[in-house]
Amino acid sequence: METSRPYEGSLSIIVPLFNEQDNVAPLCGDLLAVLTQIGRSFEIILINDGSSDGTEQAALGVTESDKRVKLISLLRNFGQTAAVMAGIDHAKGDIIITIDGDQQNDPRDVPLLLAKLDEGFDVVSGWRKDRKDRAVTKKLPSFVANKVISWISGVHLRDYGCTLKAYRREVIKGIRLYGEMHRFVPIYCTWQGGKVAEIPVRHNARMHGKSNYGLERILKVVLDIVVVTFLDKYATRPIHLFGIFGLFTLLLGVIAGAGALYFKFVDGIHFIRTPLPLLAVFCFVTGIMSILLGLLAELVMRTYFESQAKSVYLVRSRQNLD
Repeated sequence: METSRPYEGSLSIIVPLFNEQDNVAPLCGDLLAVLTQIGRSFEIILINDGSSDGTEQAALGVTESDKRVKLISLLRNFGQTAAVMAGIDHAKGDIIITIDGDQQNDPRDVPLLLAKLDEGFDVVSGWRKDRKDRAVTKKLPSFVANKVISWISGVHLRDYGCTLKAYRREVIKGIRLYGEMHRFVPIYCTWQGGKVAEIPVRHNARMHGKSNYGLERILKVVLDIVVVTFLDKYATRPIHLFGIFGLFTLLLGVIAGAGALYFKFVDGIHFIRTPLPLLAVFCFVTGIMSILLGLLAELVMRTYFESQAKSVYLVRSRQNLD
């Protein structure tokens, strides 16, 4: 993939929104001011992710005053990943930038992301170096999660959770996001052969509304990185994972069974006096089930890759979109 040239392309700014009625207008105002100064053609795509407050009305007010701002309202709350995916699917820009709708990301950092892209990178991720969040409930869990994700994935970033990121269109358009995988997009882009960079960005304290994330996000991140690792190493060959585990447990079963027979016929210890027969049966059954599960996963994988991809969201309405 050629990545050494400057990339003077059009911009698509994706802004997922959930109950951010007081942040929509000022954020769009700041974005419009910054993007107008950059001098590239652009669009701002607001994704109303089933908000229960006045977010949609506030967003509609912005779209009516400026046609470069577009709105997609989802049928219900599908989560940030689905909202980001909706924006990517509808984006027309050569460069796609995601930014939070709570005004904690600063639009003034957009030119810095673009400058880094022009150095030959395909993905530029923001790093909230001076993060304006609570240490115990936000900073510490994020620090641990970022270390774990970097270690497992091999893609070393200080701040996977920062929504402010810029992507070249060619490395993100083929990506499908499910669950809560939006934070792992740089990993997916790396799989596509993209070059990833990270730069410090500003982070503002939340002025309006409240955060929609809590400590339960840590567990979700751990489970998500397990899924990402599986998709990276075994998505196209799940039998290798399940089969190896199955063969290992079968081997343990054989060893346990041999031990039980040895104690029975050499030392005269009856089967009922040792847990080895039960362990042998358990390992044997587990091994057979794991291999069968691997075969089933192979069938599911083939069905997945050979069938038509289905959307993870439903759109209720669109404004200023063809």
